[in-house]
Amino acid sequence: MGAEEKKEHKEEKDLDRMTVKELKALAAEITDLVGIHAMKKAELLAAIKKAKGIEEKKAPKEKIEKGAITVKQLKTKIIELKAKREEARKAKDKRMVHILRRKINRLKKETRKISQA
Repeated sequence: MGAEEKKEHKEEKDLDRMTVKELKALAAEITDLVGIHAMKKAELLAAIKKAKGIEEKKAPKEKIEKGAITVKQLKTKIIELKAKREEARKAKDKRMVHILRRKINRLKKETRKISQA
């Protein structure tokens, strides 16, 4: 790895760690892109890297798709857990109700993550 490659690699990491506000300012300076202020972080990173000639190693959405679970599958799991939670409530098992409630909340957060990507 030469000095130039190390500098480019370091610069790429710095871009990934920048905030959206910093990326927008950088994109405004470097590129002539229109609609910078409406872009999301992933879009800004891609545009800046393209303008600088930096190749992306991974697409941002690949990470989420590796799990290969869909929103529909998560929602069916949530429905099943809600039925179990109702059974636990009828049995007055507070501990199980609490556990199931937390599982349902985690799955709901996962559906939001997948749908945003």
